[in-house]
Amino acid sequence: MVTTEVFENLKSLQEILVQKYELEGKKNDAPKQLSNQEDLLAKTQKEFIELKSNYDATEERVSQLKTQLEEAVQSREEGEKGVANSTTHREYEALEKQITEAKLLEEQVRKDLQKEEKDLAELNERLKNTEESIKFNESELNSSRESLNKELSSYDNKLAKLKVEEDKVTKNINDIYSSEENAELKAQEILFKFQRIIQRNSEGIVSVRNGVCSGCHMILPANFANEVREGEDINFCPYCSRILYYEEVNEDQQENYFDIGAAGSLAGLDDDDEDESEYGDDEEEDIRSEFDDEDEDLDEDSEDSDDEDDSDDSDEDEDEE
Repeated sequence: MVTTEVFENLKSLQEILVQKYELEGKKNDAPKQLSNQEDLLAKTQKEFIELKSNYDATEERVSQLKTQLEEAVQSREEGEKGVANSTTHREYEALEKQITEAKLLEEQVRKDLQKEEKDLAELNERLKNTEESIKFNESELNSSRESLNKELSSYDNKLAKLKVEEDKVTKNINDIYSSEENAELKAQEILFKFQRIIQRNSEGIVSVRNGVCSGCHMILPANFANEVREGEDINFCPYCSRILYYEEVNEDQQENYFDIGAAGSLAGLDDDDEDESEYGDDEEEDIRSEFDDEDEDLDEDSEDSDDEDDSDDSDEDEDEE
């Protein structure tokens, strides 16, 4: 039977495609393994650049403070020498002021210089550590890239072998349909659907046991299940879209599998019954309300009719008189 040959080839193709899509997934995810290392390296390099900028700025301030300190010391020393050689009181006072100001400036500059030099030393240490981290991260990243390239090469080799097997099975399926009308189109349609199903569910062809799809565990319509059993054509499950083939089971398996199938296909019936019950109660209330309104209208019409009858009787009595 043609479908039997197709089923056997589809089962083989399924094994191939499952491996193929798994390898393709690993191949696509593999470069992501490097992203964390690349991000860490980029972060460390950015940190190094910022530290270097701060270091250069601090180094410049240290240089300026040293110059100021030299000027302050020179000013103080000149003043101290001048005091010894001063000849007038005014000159003496001016030199004393110069010395005092120079001392204050010298003291302040020394404090600032001490702080900046401390900061410079800390920045220098951080720069060394960061530079070492960069070298280490670069080494780790290069090693990971080499491993990744080997891993990707391995995936490519395996995928190439699977491609040969896939082409072979695909050719078999095309050959099976070669004698039928629109053979190529029919085979391509089956293969396309089959590949899409496997990408989504990992299983593209499943058995039907006791009228139940073993893929989604839904009970199939009786007529449709019989078509699958006859095996005259390729049938897709109306619920999960998998390709179906019939499989005989013994009585024990039938009972157990029916229970599983029933659990899958009848799941949620209790909820449906509750919804229907709630809906039915609401509907009954609406109907009862409509009937009550109609009864009220009828009562009003009856009263109006009685009033009209009484009026007619009164008119007749007046005419007789």
